Amino acid sequence: MSKLKIIILLGIFVFVSFRYSTEARHIIGSANTKILAFYVEIKTKIQDKIDEHFSQQEEIQRLRTENQTLQKSAVLSIAFASKLNDMLKEHNTTGYDPQVKMVQSIGYTNLNDYGKVWLKFDDFNQSKIYGLLQQGYAAGIVVSNDGHPQGLLLSDPKAIFAVYVGNQKMQGVAQGNSKELLVKYISQWLQPHVGDEVITSGLDTLFFEGIKVGVVTEVIEEESSKTVVVKPYATSHVPSYMHVIVRN
Repeated sequence: MSKLKIIILLGIFVFVSFRYSTEARHIIGSANTKILAFYVEIKTKIQDKIDEHFSQQEEIQRLRTENQTLQKSAVLSIAFASKLNDMLKEHNTTGYDPQVKMVQSIGYTNLNDYGKVWLKFDDFNQSKIYGLLQQGYAAGIVVSNDGHPQGLLLSDPKAIFAVYVGNQKMQGVAQGNSKELLVKYISQWLQPHVGDEVITSGLDTLFFEGIKVGVVTEVIEEESSKTVVVKPYATSHVPSYMHVIVRN
């Protein structure tokens, strides 16, 4: 190739480079950006899948551990119940056979009243009142409303049941006031304290003795008795499924 042709080709190359370099870089840069975005997207999806996998593994492990704990508790409960019933038989007393049943919450009775819920409760006996449980904690009572099972939660003034306060088992009556849970009619000479735990007494036959209700947050001196304010263990959010005590 002659020198002239080489010089012409070099000139054309330089011209094209200066003329189209910006557009070329733009095209290349745009392609690189798309490739990078695609890479980041793929990487994010893969990372999400990995995180999801490990989260599921952790959840499975947690449920396995919880299941083992529950199995142990169930075995111990069966052993305790067997021993208790043997002792009752020795004293010519009927065996103890408490029962609970799962029920479904199907909605609040009134939109502006979060203290009452309708329940799907098979074999509901409208002549009875039942103790209501949420995740093992006392959550209220179940009554009949026009023949339909209605849950009265702890904040409802008509949700009334017997309790013990503190280690001394000071007797009282739990009752809501639409805003909070109170325990009333504690004898004047007794000394409840903030931090005392409140449990069901079972004296009203609605609950077993010992079901946790909440913790005392305030003590109120009344004229002839004492009242305490209680922070319940049961959450204000109503779960889809709860339990009722069908036999105490």
